Amino acid sequence: MSRYNQPVGWLRHAFAIDAPGPVVPTDVQRAVVEKLCAEIARRHLTTPALLMLEMSRPLNYVSAQLLHFFQPIVGILVNTAEYDAFTVFLEQRGAVDYIAERLEAVESAVSTRDGATESASAQRTTPETDTTEPHAGRS
Repeated sequence: MSRYNQPVGWLRHAFAIDAPGPVVPTDVQRAVVEKLCAEIARRHLTTPALLMLEMSRPLNYVSAQLLHFFQPIVGILVNTAEYDAFTVFLEQRGAVDYIAERLEAVESAVSTRDGATESASAQRTTPETDTTEPHAGRS
C-alpha cells in the first residue's frame, strides 16, 4: 500500500469541532464561573454582561485566545491557575451558554435576597402612626 493511500489520522482531527450540547466544566472552572457571576450580579451588571456575552458569541474562541495572550499581564492581578482554567473553559463551544445560564440564576438569587432585605427594612422604617391627642385649645 502506498504511503499516499493510507488514511492520515492527524488530518481527520485538524478541523474537528466540539460536539454540540451543554458543556460540562471542571470543579475549578465551575468555581471560577460562580465567583465571576456572583461579582457581576452583586454589582447589578447582569444585563450588560449578558449583552456582551451574546454579542461576542461568534468570537468565543478568539476571545479565549486573546485572554491567553494577556495572561502575563493579568497574572499580576489575579490567580493564574483560575485564569488559565477560565480561558480553557471559554475555548469550549457551550461556554457562553453555561455562563449566561449561571448569570441569570445568580442574578435571580441576588434579586430575591435583595427584595426580601428591602421589604424587611421597609417594614422597620415605616413611620408609626401617632396616637397622641392634638393639643386642645389650639385652633
